[in-house]
Amino acid sequence: MTEYSLVTGGAGFIGAHVVRDLLKSGKSVLVLDDLSGGFEENLPEEAIFIKGSITDHKLLEKIFNEYNIDYVYHLAAYAAEGLSHFIKRFNYTNNLIGSVNLINESIKHKVKCFVFTSSIAVYGSLPPPMKEEMTPVPEDPYGVAKLAVEQELRVSHEMFGLDYVVFRPHNVYGEYQNLGDRYRNVVGIFMNQLMQDKPLTIFGDGTQTRAFTYVGDISPIIANCVEDKSAYCQVFNIGADINYSIKDLASEVMNAMGVEGTLRFTEARNEVLHAYSDHSKTISYFGEYAKTGLTEGLKKMAEWAKGVGIKKSDKFGNIEITEKLPPIWLES
Repeated sequence: MTEYSLVTGGAGFIGAHVVRDLLKSGKSVLVLDDLSGGFEENLPEEAIFIKGSITDHKLLEKIFNEYNIDYVYHLAAYAAEGLSHFIKRFNYTNNLIGSVNLINESIKHKVKCFVFTSSIAVYGSLPPPMKEEMTPVPEDPYGVAKLAVEQELRVSHEMFGLDYVVFRPHNVYGEYQNLGDRYRNVVGIFMNQLMQDKPLTIFGDGTQTRAFTYVGDISPIIANCVEDKSAYCQVFNIGADINYSIKDLASEVMNAMGVEGTLRFTEARNEVLHAYSDHSKTISYFGEYAKTGLTEGLKKMAEWAKGVGIKKSDKFGNIEITEKLPPIWLES
C-alpha cells in the first residue's frame, strides 16, 4: 500500500516548495489546502490534491482512513501576525484548533513524524539573535497559537509517542508567495504595489529590522528532516543570517523590480522592532545550508512576480475587533 506524505497548506507559499522537494526525494505526496491563501496552479501534477480545511475534523478522519499517511508536514496557517490581534477567533480556530484536529488523527493513525512550521513570532520581543533555548514570550495571537501547537506536540509525544520536528522560519519570501495579500509578506506587498505604480507602504519609520529568507534555502531541510531521527522532538530556527531595515528592503525590492518607486510612511503599528535568529543548532543537525543573498533572491522572485502580474489585494472579510486597527487596512 502506497505511503503518503501529507502536506497541509501545500498549495500555499512555503508548502508548494516543500511539495516539490518531497517529490524530488521520491515521496508520494498528498496535499490538503482550502485555497484561502494558496492556488491550485502552484501544485505539480504529480501531487494528489484535496480541497478542504484542517478545521473540518470529519474530512481529516476520512483522509486518514482512506490514505496510508506516514508523515505529516503541517504548513496550513493564516500567518498574519499584525492582523491576528483583530481576528482572534479566526486565528485560534485555524492556527490552533485546526492543528489539534491534525494531531489527533496523526496519533490515531500512528504517523511516523509530524513536521510543523512554527514561527519566530513565538519569541516576541526577546533580544536577537533569538535562540531555541530562550523561553518564548509571544506578543501577538499568531505567535501564541504557534507556541501552543509546539507545546501540544510535546505533550502528545510524552503521552502517545508522536514524534515531531518543529521549525521556526522567519520572513520568508520567494516564488509562489501570495502577492495579493495586503496583511502579510512584505516583499510580496512591495512588489505588487510597484507593479501598480503605488508607493511602498511602511509602518512607522522603517527602521525595524528583519533577516529575509529565500524560500528555496529552507524548504529542502523541512522536507528531508524526517530522515534524521536525531532531529525528532527538537525545535529549530531556520532562515537567513543578515538583517535589513524595512527601508533598506524597499530599496532592494525597487532595484530587483527595476522600478524607482516612492515610499509612504504610515502610522506605526504594535510589532516587534528587531527580529532575527541564531541558526547554529540547525547547522549542527543538518549541516550548512544555502543562504541566498537578498539581492539574488529578490531578483528570482521579481522575475516570477512579473510573470504572475498584479494581484488584487482583498480586504479580510471578517474583522472581529476594529479598535486600534491600522487605518491603512481599511482602505479600498
